[in-house]
Amino acid sequence: MDIFIQQIINGLVLGSMYALVALGYTMVYGIINLINFAHGEVLMVGALTSWTVVTVLAAVGLPGWLLLLISLVAAIIVCSALNFAIEKIAYRPLRNAPRLAPLITAMGMSLLLQTLAMIIWKPNYKPYPILLPSEPFNVFGAVINTTQILILVVTALTLAGLMFLVNKTKLGRAMRATAENPRVAGLMGVRPDTVISATFVIGAALAALAGVMYAANYGSVQHTMGFLPGLKAFTAAVFGGIGNLPGAMVGGVLLGLIESIGSGYIGQLTGGILGSHYQDIFAFIVLILILTLRPQGLLGERVADRA
Repeated sequence: MDIFIQQIINGLVLGSMYALVALGYTMVYGIINLINFAHGEVLMVGALTSWTVVTVLAAVGLPGWLLLLISLVAAIIVCSALNFAIEKIAYRPLRNAPRLAPLITAMGMSLLLQTLAMIIWKPNYKPYPILLPSEPFNVFGAVINTTQILILVVTALTLAGLMFLVNKTKLGRAMRATAENPRVAGLMGVRPDTVISATFVIGAALAALAGVMYAANYGSVQHTMGFLPGLKAFTAAVFGGIGNLPGAMVGGVLLGLIESIGSGYIGQLTGGILGSHYQDIFAFIVLILILTLRPQGLLGERVADRA
């Protein structure tokens, strides 16, 4: 029972990080029907930026929580500027092109960002310092540390803030109007290009937040670290219903739980043939099943409400 509760905790933490990245995927898709496959690399840039800031400021003697906060702000600024530039340079000129063109461009941008990160930060793994108290808390025989608690709390607050932004603010109404019909929204005084750029910036901020939390939780960063979490977050977005914000959150958390519980018991289920290092297969089994049985996802694709 202790092992099961521990896997539940691990799954919630992992799923929270998937959910943050999935929210970025689903926001961009909901506005312009584009899958930004470079989104995982934005997570990677956020984590490496945070590592750089922490490393540079380590000698100053600042408290760990302040170092983490400063590095998070720096990561959000860098990732937001990067995603803004990606949208303007790589995606905007192809907005009215055939669907395959921006898809190929997104994949190319992913590889480009990986290569640039390898040149700037070098290809070796880098240890991410422990910035928060590491003493574990006991929960029904399982353990959870301060970083994991922070991840769960920040993810919940972020989703609440994002739902308020989309449903209750002027920018949110503009986003919903642009998602429904950009031309009509433009006639009503909305600037679709500005709204789309803002959506990319918000998605980048979420990816940066996920990247910093991923690095703080797992303790290392590297230039390829964003590819697999980005792919799994896309799976989570499809799982929940891409274009649907609550669906992205539900899909991310459920995928994290499936992966964590599956990795904990895969050895027993397969008679020892497969070990916990095969945990990645669960995400793609889920993707295949969802695309086959329920292509619209668990909660269905969100149809934009009229602003």
